[in-house]
Amino acid sequence: MKAYVVDHAGGPEVLQLKEIPTPKIKPGWARLKVLGFGINHSEIFTREGKSPSVQFPRVLGIEVVGEIDETSAPDTFKAGQRVVSIMGEMGRAYDGSYAEYVLVPNAQIYPVKTTLPLRDLVAVPETYYTAYGIVKSLQLKSTDNVLVRAATSGVGIAVLRLIRGFDPHIQVTGTTRAEDKLNALLTAGFDDVIIAADSEKLPAGVGRYDKIIDLIGPLSVKDSLQHLNPFGIVSASGLLGNVWTMPDFDPMMDVPNDGYLTGFYSGIVSGALMQELFDFIDQYDVQVAPTKVFNFNEVAQAHAYLSESDGLGKVIVMVEP
Repeated sequence: MKAYVVDHAGGPEVLQLKEIPTPKIKPGWARLKVLGFGINHSEIFTREGKSPSVQFPRVLGIEVVGEIDETSAPDTFKAGQRVVSIMGEMGRAYDGSYAEYVLVPNAQIYPVKTTLPLRDLVAVPETYYTAYGIVKSLQLKSTDNVLVRAATSGVGIAVLRLIRGFDPHIQVTGTTRAEDKLNALLTAGFDDVIIAADSEKLPAGVGRYDKIIDLIGPLSVKDSLQHLNPFGIVSASGLLGNVWTMPDFDPMMDVPNDGYLTGFYSGIVSGALMQELFDFIDQYDVQVAPTKVFNFNEVAQAHAYLSESDGLGKVIVMVEP
């Protein structure tokens, strides 16, 4: 089969399309024919050598939409059945979805029912699962004033679309470092946009919010907490600031009185929650179309685009036309 093998850390050019053996079925696992997959910032970090647990050579890819090709659990899965899979160390501890076929644990395979066309379906699994978990954790009210930090990201746009499905009257403000993205964010549906050139801190004069979705992560969480209204919630559910931990964090001092800090980790996957997400998308007609679609011969270009582009939202690769 063809697969993108990363032999060593580097730029997009290290994503080399090679012929490698098709993975063989083993007990407890199933082989999926890959139909498409999203490109994620975490995969860019891994490609750049910023994931210490990942050893090269490795086929990247933490999410996939595919069909059952061969299974060790024929009573559970059927050949040709369309499924999704995310996380579970796919593309990190073992080879991932940047390939024509991928071998994944049975426990990590999620059949889903949806009316979405294939390209829209491919844009959903990891990004919208994360966004949906974030939105649910915020206990949103129609009177809420919400801030999304790093709003141009795939999860940032997904969060906005899900909130609009939940209640179109909720006020949602987004942040971006780039002034030239202001109009694009307003067009996407944000009520207001803050230009925040400094990822760590919001500009002087920025007010307070009922709910803050911090996709920058540990770099900016302390600052986000200082912009909460009483009984507000910060969801720290991103790593776009390239900082992974908060070694100097003191909950007693850094979380304000009557403020709450939560997060959503998409590595803990619930099949029921995954289907609930697709039901929500169908029920509220949430628009999940990808921002940019590449074909299987363009994975390096897809990485470069996500790293450097002015585009918003989700980038996907289609293996099947």
